[in-house]
Amino acid sequence: MNESTQQKPIISIVSPVYNEEAVLVELHRRVSQVMDQQDELWELVLVNDGSRDRSAEIIDELHQKDPRVKGISFSRNFGFQVAVTAGLNHAQGDAVILTDADLQDPPEVYPEMIAKWREGYEVVYGVRASREGETWFKLFTAKVFYRLIRRITKIDIPLDTGDFRLMDRRVVQAINNMPERNRFLRGMIPWVGFKQTGVEYERAVRFAGESKFGSVRQMLPFALDAITSFSYLPLQLATYLGFIIAIISGLAILTVVLVRLFGPESPLLGQATTLVSVLFLGGVQLISLGIIGEYLGRIYDEVKGRPLYLVDKKWGFSEEKSADSTD
Repeated sequence: MNESTQQKPIISIVSPVYNEEAVLVELHRRVSQVMDQQDELWELVLVNDGSRDRSAEIIDELHQKDPRVKGISFSRNFGFQVAVTAGLNHAQGDAVILTDADLQDPPEVYPEMIAKWREGYEVVYGVRASREGETWFKLFTAKVFYRLIRRITKIDIPLDTGDFRLMDRRVVQAINNMPERNRFLRGMIPWVGFKQTGVEYERAVRFAGESKFGSVRQMLPFALDAITSFSYLPLQLATYLGFIIAIISGLAILTVVLVRLFGPESPLLGQATTLVSVLFLGGVQLISLGIIGEYLGRIYDEVKGRPLYLVDKKWGFSEEKSADSTD
């Protein structure tokens, strides 16, 4: 181990890992190449999120060859947002770069981010100028989703960005002090504030393997976490809808009374109308209960107070500097 590896790292690179055995060696090679060329003190924190392949073994091998590679292995799969959180909890650098393991976020962008940090910016996020290899559906839904989030919340989430960003130690500490379980880091980081700027880059195709995130089944809970974490609008919509239906119902009752008293017999006042009205009101009530249930379920998660994650193994971390779980 040379002298530089014994010093406190200036830059921590945090990357969640889930079944990424095909990319980890290349990730380390490119990170090493870029950071060593910049003569930076750095560490690479790989968080194994319950992978079923050889990811954990490869992290171990990389750590044995290069002590700047550090690893955390969960007891099971806890999800991407929690894996990022664990990386932030354990990163020791003065600045932390969040990046995907699949090399779609090129390490060659790191020097520009670090330069912006040294200019005084405390968050430097990657802005996707282009996104190769992604389906039109994913591009369209992402575009609609982030514009919707900006409209219905009070946080300014930069458009066309993901989790790829650099954060100053002060920002990391603020995020670590936010213990919520249903985490939406892309909203939490803008929420904490501080001086932020963007760096444009070309998002590459995956180096190897298949995307682990992008199906509707995966994206829908992510979107629900984002909306319920930062907006009361769904609850307010249920209230507004209730008032609107009550007004329409009052007008309908008045209309029925007037028709009964002064108008001809109408086929619209029969059993079919009653059935449609009941089904409509029942649907509205169920939707409203569902919205309330989403918020209530998240409150239940918070009240239980379970740790966000449990660690099975660690490489390169002393016990006094990091915990095996977090509240």
